[in-house]
Amino acid sequence: MSYVDEKHNSEFVEEKVIGTIDTMERSKEEKALVRRIDLCLLPTIWIMYLLSYMDPTIMCLWGIATACMALVQSYHQLLALRLVVGVLEAGFAPGILLILSSWYRKNEQSKRFAVYISAAVLSGAFGGILAGAITGGLNGHHGLEGWRWLFIVEGVATAGFALIAAFLLPDFPANSKRLITRMTEAERELAISRLEADNVHLRTEDTPHLTSFQALSQSVRNWRTWIFVAGYMVIVGSSTLSYFYPTLVKGLGYTSHMAQYMVVPIYAVAFVCVVTTGYFSDKFPRQRGLIIASWLVVALVCSIIICVVYNFKARYILLIFMAAALWSTNGLALSYASSTFGAMPQEVRAVSLALVNALGNLAQIYGAYLFPSKDAPKYLLGFGVISGMCAFGIGVYILIHVLLRKYIQK
Repeated sequence: MSYVDEKHNSEFVEEKVIGTIDTMERSKEEKALVRRIDLCLLPTIWIMYLLSYMDPTIMCLWGIATACMALVQSYHQLLALRLVVGVLEAGFAPGILLILSSWYRKNEQSKRFAVYISAAVLSGAFGGILAGAITGGLNGHHGLEGWRWLFIVEGVATAGFALIAAFLLPDFPANSKRLITRMTEAERELAISRLEADNVHLRTEDTPHLTSFQALSQSVRNWRTWIFVAGYMVIVGSSTLSYFYPTLVKGLGYTSHMAQYMVVPIYAVAFVCVVTTGYFSDKFPRQRGLIIASWLVVALVCSIIICVVYNFKARYILLIFMAAALWSTNGLALSYASSTFGAMPQEVRAVSLALVNALGNLAQIYGAYLFPSKDAPKYLLGFGVISGMCAFGIGVYILIHVLLRKYIQK
C-alpha cells in the first residue's frame, strides 16, 4: 500500500471516529435536554390537569369562576358560572397537546401523554374522597355550607397554581425563555433540529404566519383530521362510563357507602395500564393504531360479557378491566394524532388537535344519558351502546394504521 493510500485510510478512519464521537456527544446532550424538558413540562402539566379535572391565564380565570360558585344563590346562577368555566376550560386541553407535540419527538410522546392522562385517572380515584373530606371537615365554618367550601378550595388552588405555572411553562423551542433556566443557543438549536429530523414542522422567525382561517381551511381539508376525530369520539363516548362508576358499582350490588370506595380499584388498575401502555407504545410507535384497537377489543369483550353475566363480583372485575382499557386508549389516541399531525404547519396542527379534542368531546353529550337509574342493575342500554362504539372504533383505528403505513410519506 502506498503512502497516499495509507494517509487516505487513516484520514477516513479518523473522520469516522470523530463522527462517532460527535454523535455520542449529541446523544448525551439530547438526553440531558429531554430530561430538562420533562422536569419543566410534565410536573406542571400534571398538576394543572389534576386541578382542572377535579372541579394556563385561562386556568387562572376558570379557577376564579369556580371559586365564585360558592356565592351562588340559585340554580340559574350556578348554571351561568358553569358555562363560563366551560368556555374558559375549552382552550386548556388543545393548548397542552400543542405544547407536548412541539417539544417531543414522535417516539417520545406516548409516555408523556400517559403522564398527562394519569392526572385525570388519579383525580378520579381520590377526588371523591378529598371532596368528601373538604365538604365534611369545613361544613359550617364561617357560616358556609360544605359544598361552597369545595368550590372555594378548588377554585383558589387552581388559580394559585396557574400563577406559578405562568413562570414554568415554556412556549416553543424557537422562542422559549422559560425552560428551568434560560436555554442556551446550542440547546435551542438542538431542540429544533431533533424535531426537524423527526419531520415535525416548527415555527421559526422566517416561517410565514398562517391566519386562523387559513389554518382551519387546511385542517378541515386533511383526511387525517377527520379520521382521528371519528376515532376519538368513540373513545370519549365509551369513556363516559367513568361518570357512572359509583352508580354502576352501587347498581352491581354494593351499598352507597361502599360504592364510593369500590371505585378506587377501578382507577388504580387504569393508572397502571395507562402508564404501561404509554411506555411500550413509544417502543413501537408505528403500531399505535393496533395497540388502541387491541385495547378496544378488550373493552368490547368485557362490555358484552357484562350484558349477559349478572354475578355482581364477576361484573365488577369486568368493569375494572373495561375501564382500564378505555383509559389506556385515551392518551394514546391523542399522542397518535399529535405525532401524525407533526408534519403540518404549527397553526394547522394546533387547529387539528383542537378539532379532535373538541369534536371528540361532543360524545359526552349523549354519553351522559347512557346509564339511567331505571336500567339498574343490568344497564343493558349503556353497555350495548358502548359495545357498538368499541366495535366501530376497532375498525377506525385498524383503518388508520393501514392508511398511515400506505401514505406515510404523503
